[in-house]
Amino acid sequence: MKHRSVVLCVMLFSLAAQAERIKDIVDIQGVRSNTLEGVGLVVGLADTGDTTLPSQRLLTNVLRRSGLVFTPNDLKSGNIAVVIVTAQLGPFARQGSRLDVDVSSIGDAESLSRGKLLMTELYGADGEVYAVADGSLFIGGWSASGDSASMSKNHQTVARIPGGAVVERAEISQFVETVGDKRFVTLSLRNNDFSTVERISQAINGVFPDSSVALDGGTVKVEVPQTVTSSGLSAFLVEIMKLEVTVDVPAIVVINERTGTIVVGENVGISEVAISQGSLIVKVKEQKNVSQPGTPFTEGATTEVTNETFVQVEESDAYLVPISRVVTVSELAKSLNAIGATPGDLMAIFHALKEAGALQAQLKIM
Repeated sequence: MKHRSVVLCVMLFSLAAQAERIKDIVDIQGVRSNTLEGVGLVVGLADTGDTTLPSQRLLTNVLRRSGLVFTPNDLKSGNIAVVIVTAQLGPFARQGSRLDVDVSSIGDAESLSRGKLLMTELYGADGEVYAVADGSLFIGGWSASGDSASMSKNHQTVARIPGGAVVERAEISQFVETVGDKRFVTLSLRNNDFSTVERISQAINGVFPDSSVALDGGTVKVEVPQTVTSSGLSAFLVEIMKLEVTVDVPAIVVINERTGTIVVGENVGISEVAISQGSLIVKVKEQKNVSQPGTPFTEGATTEVTNETFVQVEESDAYLVPISRVVTVSELAKSLNAIGATPGDLMAIFHALKEAGALQAQLKIM
């Protein structure tokens, strides 16, 4: 039996364009998280920790803060581990807020299971301490070993502490820009597109006339009306962010040869061309049919001309087959998938279509 790779083709097509909320497609400039990082020590490991000198030195420093003086050679143990501790300081985290913490081993520890993180200072990019982390580690897995075999579930040297850090210093985001007596909020589109930016600006101006302008393909600047007070700023943002606009999807084909995944954009099309790939033959036929009512029960019906597209893929000796007019990639890809075309076949076909100028889309290979 001849085996073929399974090819998954994801089509991003819809009968009608779907509107999206502005809040789902933009970010407010200035509203973002900041990464905090620190080096800490995990204790309480069951002989699965570090055996390296840095962990022993770090432990002597921790004990020295308590008035105990040791040398690294005095503390040889596999029950501790040096770790990198990271957290995300939210844009509106206040002093006393709790942050989730990620803990990753940087030594030769085998597992952080059942360990406890000692108090660790977390620093921002400016070198200031913004939070302090500590607590018991959560891995969400297990490991077991014997003399000649071992088993484990999940990664044992990366752990998490939900709510494991306390914010000591707040860094409140400033997202309102003041120029003279005017206030502005800037919206940044996550996927840059001039059409979508213009639609966002028009939608906002429909509710707050002459308040927004599209600066470029990814930015909309919104003026806060004078009638909006500082306490009403959140309500103003809620009002504009819940507005819906139609997102313009670019014509793009993305192919991942490793996984056999193909993602085809909404506006992708194929111009007139002839295709032959190995033993695959692609036949595309376009014809017009006339729908003519001819029974006494069709009173009021009119004659209509309808378009029909037939796509057929066969395996035979290779030869060129002409495609008479523009067809969609969905019609071509569905037919190729029906016979189990390999990712290599599809990638070669789309590459050739692009080189021939017949693929009316951007082609990305992952």
